[in-house]
Amino acid sequence: MKYTYLVLGAGRQGVALAYDLVRNAEAKRLILADADRDVATRAVDRLRTLLPGAACELAGVGCDVAEGATLERLMAGVNVVCSAVPYRFNVGLTDAAIAAGAHFNDLGGNTDVVREQLARHAKAGQANVTVVPDCGLAPGLGNIVAAYGVSLLDQPLHAHVRCGGLPQRPVGPLGYKLLFNFQGLINEYSGHGEFLRNGMPVRVPTLTELEPIDFPPPIGRCEAAVTSGGTSTCAESFLGRLQSYDYKTVRYPGHFAIVRAMFALGCFEERVALRGGGVVEPKHVLRQLMEDRLAYPEIRDITVLRITVSGLHGGKPRSLQWDLLDRHDETTGFTAMERTTSFPTSVVAHMQARGLIQPGAQPLEKCIPLAQYMSELPRHDIRFEFSERG
Repeated sequence: MKYTYLVLGAGRQGVALAYDLVRNAEAKRLILADADRDVATRAVDRLRTLLPGAACELAGVGCDVAEGATLERLMAGVNVVCSAVPYRFNVGLTDAAIAAGAHFNDLGGNTDVVREQLARHAKAGQANVTVVPDCGLAPGLGNIVAAYGVSLLDQPLHAHVRCGGLPQRPVGPLGYKLLFNFQGLINEYSGHGEFLRNGMPVRVPTLTELEPIDFPPPIGRCEAAVTSGGTSTCAESFLGRLQSYDYKTVRYPGHFAIVRAMFALGCFEERVALRGGGVVEPKHVLRQLMEDRLAYPEIRDITVLRITVSGLHGGKPRSLQWDLLDRHDETTGFTAMERTTSFPTSVVAHMQARGLIQPGAQPLEKCIPLAQYMSELPRHDIRFEFSERG
């Protein structure tokens, strides 16, 4: 046990991240912080139950992540800070970590925020710390595996990432179970995806380009559509090297048609002025309804992730494919979404702690030791099935 980690946010992903850091990342001390100290304390109690006899000091503390002086004290002496709080805080947290001399990563989800973080590259380098945004599932794991696939081909041409968090069977009016923060979901469904097409950067509107996609039982036929944030900075990083790079989110058939209709009706808008006068706030109401009506605690979840990279190798066409199907863990109680978002982030944090990433603020597809990352995933209980054609 060698390293001290600070996890900000004791919600779903934060607790799973803390668990894996203690179990697999040589943690001698782990601090779990939340705006509600009682939440952090209960989370630490859960970790002690899940990890009996772990030789790691655990602490649950209250912390306002918008309060600089509190953060400075909390980050003192920490090797790696991991953010599991909403992405809007990540730029300020990046600055605080650099000032404290601590490495920093986060679960990410918003590419504009990531670009602000990457603008701290020189400052992070001068402080001899690493900043690696977007380390979760998608963006995160999917992009790293895609980058690994690109590295294996003599002439890579195309990379496609398809990912979804699903209930084990379609449920409710959307065929969907809410698996993470409502605002994060709406962020994915809004704006545009940043892709490469014909070797050029393009912006493709979200909830478009619906395509069928099949997975093994019990999932079967699904659909995938463009969402935002999943490619992170990969379109920029692979410009001039790939002809195409894209990302789509997977749902059960019919989901995206309903969501598009809800957007058209203004359901996700903060304020809507009605023609007859008056103003309504539909998003506030919808958030409460979705968090209440789409919880389905009795229905377990599944994460599906498929990465396909194709091109030429040895002068011949070759296609590489990685498939992940992860389920709710009955032993620990962690959902598939919690596991597949948090455990890959733990891999990156451990690499940062060991000095395996060069100082600076860098996109993960450029700074992660790809082969080593892939080799370490099974130890963190992330297991792909690999296939190839060509």
